[in-house]
Amino acid sequence: MAPPPNDLPDLTGRTIVVTGTTSGLGLALSGALAGAGARLLMTVRDARRGEAAVERVRAGIDGPGSAEAVLLDLADLDSVRAAAADIRERTGDRVDVLVNNAAVSLGPHERTRDGFELQIGTNHLGPAALTWLLMPALRSAGTPGRPSRVVTTSSLGHRTGGLDLTDLHWERRRYSPTRAYGASKLANLLFAAELDRRLRLADDPVLSVAAHPGLTASELLNNALARGGTWKDRLFVLPDRYLSQPVAAGIGPQLLAATGPVPGGSYLGPTGPFETRGPAGPARRSATARDTVLASGLWQATASATGIAPDPDPGPTVGA
Repeated sequence: MAPPPNDLPDLTGRTIVVTGTTSGLGLALSGALAGAGARLLMTVRDARRGEAAVERVRAGIDGPGSAEAVLLDLADLDSVRAAAADIRERTGDRVDVLVNNAAVSLGPHERTRDGFELQIGTNHLGPAALTWLLMPALRSAGTPGRPSRVVTTSSLGHRTGGLDLTDLHWERRRYSPTRAYGASKLANLLFAAELDRRLRLADDPVLSVAAHPGLTASELLNNALARGGTWKDRLFVLPDRYLSQPVAAGIGPQLLAATGPVPGGSYLGPTGPFETRGPAGPARRSATARDTVLASGLWQATASATGIAPDPDPGPTVGA
């Protein structure tokens, strides 16, 4: 079971990067982790909203923790590169935990600045690029006795779509917002598993762990409707609105992944009915999310799309 925010281990002296922190899960995570003593680097797309979020977190700190904003737009690889360089410089190339939390969902077929379909670009390609670019800082901070961590946030939605590596950006197929979202969340799980495999092969002092929040009353789906969601998207939102747990409970799996005694390769989520709510514990992956050949193929496709060298990359492609 995940510890509640007031019962986290002492995180004094640890540096944690959380993406997507101006509201919802990311804001709550930042508050809990900074409250436990960590130095929080909160990534934000908008400087004004980011400073407001940082001030909210700072107001809740009663101890050695701290919070600061880092500008980052995961839908822009130039911004990802700049943010990674900024983080490495600020931290002296030492990051203890990276929580890839930011995401977009549903809405119309849009493109990132680099031409990627918006959901796969923001939810997978941007976070994967950030992870690879920060790996030297994660490796420097980790030790065999206390490895650093990468926490990748997936979703129950990973079960709603497959992943076509030949058409990641929905250029050939008819676009489906829900299937595209499911594909991006499936990509999160596949990437986390492949990252874990390669970290083990490299014998790096870094763990890769994945988590999902169940049904949580965050701003993610509300933002989707504001971007022009269809009537089908609205039906998708209804269960989230009326069956969801509060954000304070929804961050439990991510807190456990970031600070708890869990091995690399773990996938965590609520353990209540259908993994929608309840105490944090082991979660179930779909059969496709356990496909090692697909995971390895995604790793290579991600490197090709982003133009960023994977780190670590010590092993052969599975199935090659």
